[in-house]
Amino acid sequence: MDLKQNIRSIPNWPIKGVIFRDLTTLMQDPNAFRYSCDIFYDRYKDKNLDKMVGIDARGFVFGAVLAYRLGIGFVPVRKKGKLPHKTIEQSYSLEYGEGILEMHEDAVTPGEKVVIVDDLIATGGTAGATVKLVKQLGADLLECAFVVELPDLKGREQILGCPVFSITEFEGE
Repeated sequence: MDLKQNIRSIPNWPIKGVIFRDLTTLMQDPNAFRYSCDIFYDRYKDKNLDKMVGIDARGFVFGAVLAYRLGIGFVPVRKKGKLPHKTIEQSYSLEYGEGILEMHEDAVTPGEKVVIVDDLIATGGTAGATVKLVKQLGADLLECAFVVELPDLKGREQILGCPVFSITEFEGE
């Protein structure tokens, strides 16, 4: 299945010059959504993971499905001010702004095997910040996983030291 056919491209959003890859259309299609989740499940089912870490907000969708199917815990990484307990935080930059991500300080523990998941990696700002949060808490980070990668934006460079797995790519666009 070519998942690109299920992803809407929106030019000049949220700012001029950016092509936004909208995965809500993929998630609305039950076959495409199931297919993408199954690819991740097959990749991680024998890895003895402890937690799936999902990045705000679409990473929650894929991460929660995977955590459920794998029988492991789910950890949300959220934008600043959205988590109710003691947190650690990390700032980040992306192609159209800056922000801060937070994670509960007790969300993962040293030695736990985790995977970070999100819908898309572009410049790698949010993924890089999440990698730093997970490593700060001492978890064993196996991989960062994405449905879509935009390799021209070099997001992998923000998460050096963490292998990257992506299902599909949009190159040169």
